[in-house]
Amino acid sequence: MRTLTIISAILFINLFSGLSSAAGETRLRENAPEHYQVVPGDTLWGIASRFLREPWRWPEIWRMNREQIRNPHRIYPGDVIIVENTLYGSRLRMASEKGTVRLSPGIRVEKSAVRAIPGIPAEKIEPFLSQPLVIEKGRLDGAPVILGASDDRVILSTGDKIYIRDLPVDQGVIWQVFRDGKALTDPDRDNRILGYEAVYLGTVEITDFAAISTARISRSVQEILKGDRLLPLSSAKIDNYLPHAPDFSVVGRIISVYGGVNEIGENMIVTLNLGSNSGIEPGHVLAVYHENNIRSHEGKQIGLPDERVGLAMVFRVFDTVSYALIMQSTRSIKVVDVVKTP
Repeated sequence: MRTLTIISAILFINLFSGLSSAAGETRLRENAPEHYQVVPGDTLWGIASRFLREPWRWPEIWRMNREQIRNPHRIYPGDVIIVENTLYGSRLRMASEKGTVRLSPGIRVEKSAVRAIPGIPAEKIEPFLSQPLVIEKGRLDGAPVILGASDDRVILSTGDKIYIRDLPVDQGVIWQVFRDGKALTDPDRDNRILGYEAVYLGTVEITDFAAISTARISRSVQEILKGDRLLPLSSAKIDNYLPHAPDFSVVGRIISVYGGVNEIGENMIVTLNLGSNSGIEPGHVLAVYHENNIRSHEGKQIGLPDERVGLAMVFRVFDTVSYALIMQSTRSIKVVDVVKTP
């Protein structure tokens, strides 16, 4: 069963309304379809991009208060969205196979075996919500340590029985395995260290608490070794992040990319040298710019205007760094590319 309240329906109907009024830049695309049926795997960002030139601006069309309405999305596979022309411009309405849904105060209850579609691809960011990722220097030094297996193997993996020292008994039975990673440095501040990236190796389940506890590796994504450290599992919270531009000027850089690749494209995770200390919050959308230079006929390097190459949306924030998902890219994005308020 799912409940679709009148508030949810009105919010979505107003998703693209007012496109010819104060919304200004946010207007329908020239090739916007007349109707669209939501299918499994859709996201609100993806649907918005079919209709809007700047899909990240859909909350502005809602005219919602982000502090009061954090998760207004109740759109499901099978729902049909149609474009209609009004005296006040084009807008979208929800429709059923039998015709347009007429709204009236009250609650509509319908049977459904599917879940509402998310704002952005949840599977892309879920692992980054349940893992610490960025830690202070030395934090792992005092964490519980893997002593090894009874057969003294060097490399440990899924299914192996292992032994752990200094494990607290009051922080649950599921723990994650980490190893110290690279330092995250700020190229705009003399390479000052902003934090250290913890390398996630896998998950273990404790089977017996003692002075030396026993556990079994339930998941390994990389080799697990003696001496690797454990941190308690953080609860993952998948939220329908409301995309919005910062209401202040932001200038930062991409300082790292997950996976160690050289070129960055859509749906990849990047690290920014901006965090909560800079006012960054989940949902902030930033434009990505590439700095261009050419060599003149005199042999001098001349700076050209920065070229906008994509959009990134922040989904997890630490004090000095944050993680963002590349939502759009028109060309390859690289580490040290600039991010700014769009």
